[in-house]
Amino acid sequence: MKVRRSVRPLRWVAVREVRADVPLLVCLAVLVALLTAVAAAGPGLLERLAGRALASRLEQEQQVEPGILFSARFEPADSADADAWASDLAEDLLPVTEVIANAAPDALNGGLVHDSTRVELPLLRTAAGAGEVGLGLVYASDAPGRGAYVEGRPPARRGKGVEIAVSTRTRDALKLRLGQELPLSPGALENVQATAVVVGFFTADGSGSKGADAKGAGAAGGDRLWHEVPLLAGPSRFPPRSAAGLDWEARALVAPGTVTALQAQAGAVLTVTWGMRLDLDEGTAARFAGERGQGELQRLLVRYPDDARSVFCGDIADYGGMFCEIGPHPASTLQHSTHLPDALADFGRQWRQGRAVISFALASLLVVGLLAAAVTALLAVRRSLDAHRLQRARGASATGLALARAVHTAPAVLLGLVAGIAAARSLPGPSPAYGQALLVAGLVWLLLPALTWHALRDRTARTGHGPAPHAAGRRLTAEAVVLLLAAAGVVALRTRGTAAEAGPDPLLAAVPALLGLATVAVLVRCYPLPVRILARFSARRRGVVTLIALSRAAKEAPARALALLVLVVTLAGAVFGGFVAGTLAEGRREAAGWQVGADASYLGAQRSPAVAERLAQVRGVRETVSVRQLRVDPTSATSGSRYGIASLVGIDGARLRAAAPHSPAARALDAAGLTGPRPGTDVRVLATGARAGDRLTITLHGRKMHLRVAGPLPDDVLQDPALGPVRGTTPSRERLLLADNRDLTAIGASDFEGSSLLLYGPHLDVQTLRSLVPRAGHDTAVGELRIRSEEQADAAADGMISVLRAAHTMCTALAVLLALLALVLELLLSAEARGRTTAYLRTLGLGNRATSALHLLQLLPMVVAAVAGGTALGLTLPSLLGPALDLREFTGGPAAPTPHPDLLLTAALGAGLGVLVVVAVGVETWIGRRRGLGAVLRLGRNGD
Repeated sequence: MKVRRSVRPLRWVAVREVRADVPLLVCLAVLVALLTAVAAAGPGLLERLAGRALASRLEQEQQVEPGILFSARFEPADSADADAWASDLAEDLLPVTEVIANAAPDALNGGLVHDSTRVELPLLRTAAGAGEVGLGLVYASDAPGRGAYVEGRPPARRGKGVEIAVSTRTRDALKLRLGQELPLSPGALENVQATAVVVGFFTADGSGSKGADAKGAGAAGGDRLWHEVPLLAGPSRFPPRSAAGLDWEARALVAPGTVTALQAQAGAVLTVTWGMRLDLDEGTAARFAGERGQGELQRLLVRYPDDARSVFCGDIADYGGMFCEIGPHPASTLQHSTHLPDALADFGRQWRQGRAVISFALASLLVVGLLAAAVTALLAVRRSLDAHRLQRARGASATGLALARAVHTAPAVLLGLVAGIAAARSLPGPSPAYGQALLVAGLVWLLLPALTWHALRDRTARTGHGPAPHAAGRRLTAEAVVLLLAAAGVVALRTRGTAAEAGPDPLLAAVPALLGLATVAVLVRCYPLPVRILARFSARRRGVVTLIALSRAAKEAPARALALLVLVVTLAGAVFGGFVAGTLAEGRREAAGWQVGADASYLGAQRSPAVAERLAQVRGVRETVSVRQLRVDPTSATSGSRYGIASLVGIDGARLRAAAPHSPAARALDAAGLTGPRPGTDVRVLATGARAGDRLTITLHGRKMHLRVAGPLPDDVLQDPALGPVRGTTPSRERLLLADNRDLTAIGASDFEGSSLLLYGPHLDVQTLRSLVPRAGHDTAVGELRIRSEEQADAAADGMISVLRAAHTMCTALAVLLALLALVLELLLSAEARGRTTAYLRTLGLGNRATSALHLLQLLPMVVAAVAGGTALGLTLPSLLGPALDLREFTGGPAAPTPHPDLLLTAALGAGLGVLVVVAVGVETWIGRRRGLGAVLRLGRNGD
């Protein structure tokens, strides 16, 4: 009986210990599962995000034009072959289309698809109810199908005569009706005499179906067709008394047979264009998003046009002759154009920075998770410390007790590891990084035994609760080491930049923890001082609550270092993410405004003065300003020394001042008197790096011109958007000479290397502007029209910024949850000491409200320090990282983007932390009221 009485209580003690450790084991398993899932899935997540960003960038780059354009010239069919006259051009083009599509590299996994095949005929003249019309006929394989027609039908593929279909807007503007006959006379296409019959009217709103012969085309309903050939969607009106003698210009859809019939009449050489679209799924794009993958994709894009040209017409050089065949038509070899390699190079530079931002967020999340695990382990050590000290007094070793704790927590860690790896494996993409998951799980597992051993080692047992000898010196040494390591990490990261290859970056992962430790070391040293000063002032008041709370807050500052570190790293990561996202979003908008220069701008105006004149007369254009640029190499007229390569920019100063009164360039020209009467023959300029009165000499076509510097160029002029369209392609550090266009009349228009016509107006008729200059850029002779609203919409829709924002939001949310868990555990860890203090004061008559105020004031300094330190660190991180995080790579523009911190997010985080502390204080006060004083104050317990 005595044996049973002794064994039964021991069993119950063991059961109670196991039950008491269940919350700890569950918390440990959850932490291990979350951290191992993040560590294992991190590299794959980066790869998937890179694939998503690349796929989005490719889609955006090909919104209005396929990525690769092939073209070939072809002549009329041989008249000696009777069957050739009956051939169908669409059928003749199909074999060539298949050859071009089949030449696509297999490594692209079918991602390079045929988008469209088109033939555009030169203008013909006709007369409609609205006046004289220049009519261009277009065959397009991606033309809308019958479902897009509101009246009539598409032109018959083998119909008799010339059948045309136009948009409803063209019908209304030109006053056309179904079945109307339009006589066609020669225009740009000569020797044509025919009559066109209007057989259908379609809507150009993208709601129709694709044509039956479209192969793998992109947007439904011909959306891209309207962008690339906007005159199909609606006509454009010529200005009155136009030199062309036309009132309208329009486009109409025709069948392929019409193309060959009119070509035979005119004996003209036409050009057929095939569009190939690079449409990669996220998995395939992820393979090409890294450094090596981008290089491979660049090689594939360079090799593919040669392969397509070779299989089309053999390995022959292009001398301009008709060596190939398209059905019965003699044809030239394939020519190609693409902007994808440049877009891919831009993506590569930007993704290196984007990967650094996301890696930093992942590293901060792992640091917060490990700190939460450390707080959990400390709480477990504190709960078992008395029992372990009793075991140590009975002869147990610290190492043995630590190993026992390791064995005890091993099942929970193993369960969390399996769950985390399973979660990582369930995600699509590459296999998880098992090594990183094992490393993180091992660190979490070893925390509890290591802290247990540290708490029970012989030196601690000998000294008991008293302060360790030389503790202040060791603390000072540790803080100095932390500061030095943080500084070394930042310097190393700024010197090295981001890692060239994807994958874990130990240096980047260590920087958040080091900077957080350094910030906490400074805060722990600094914030107790003002708290003590406030405590001294509060001593003059009658109440003792404020004095006791602030005194304990200052005294316990080193003990709050771990909780402070958790909050600082979390807040810094969140503020940093909001800072980057806000800066990128606003920076892209600012860069878009810089690239356009005004509400709209027309680049290459000197090459197409007729188009520029028509643009200036479009409805809604209030003012136009001409900007021109010429790169020169001036020399000093007095010493003969070189001034340096510079951009001589001429601008209509008076008109710019009227259109944009706040323009720095306009103000500078006006202040220097360059917009007034011109004295003398010298060209007056404002120059960077020169003084007023200096004289420079430039040589153009063997003729010297003298430049007189009227004054130095203000710095803000370099960032004036009005100069953006012409300065966007020149080095930002190149010197600038700014003059009024009235002083540059001696320089011919053809001598200027770049020119832009700025269009100002709050309500521009964008549709009419686009009808004059399509967005597609393959016809560079026409020039390029940029519209600010379109450019800013494209910038806002950039997939890379969306990826960065989504990744940082996810990491911040998880980090905040872990930080909240760590803070709650830390409050539990220190609750016993606060409870004893409160109990002593309650015996002296302290009320419930005063108890709540005591708890709140005791925690408030730590919260304020955490908010201040975390916010400051998050806002200074971009400047600390320096070259490792160059946000200008994302935005472009003349300078680094203006910082735009997310003030709402920062305020929300600080307010959320304050609410959490208030709730914790309320709960702790409520528990204290329900707990008797005897449960807290026990005979023999050491007070604080």
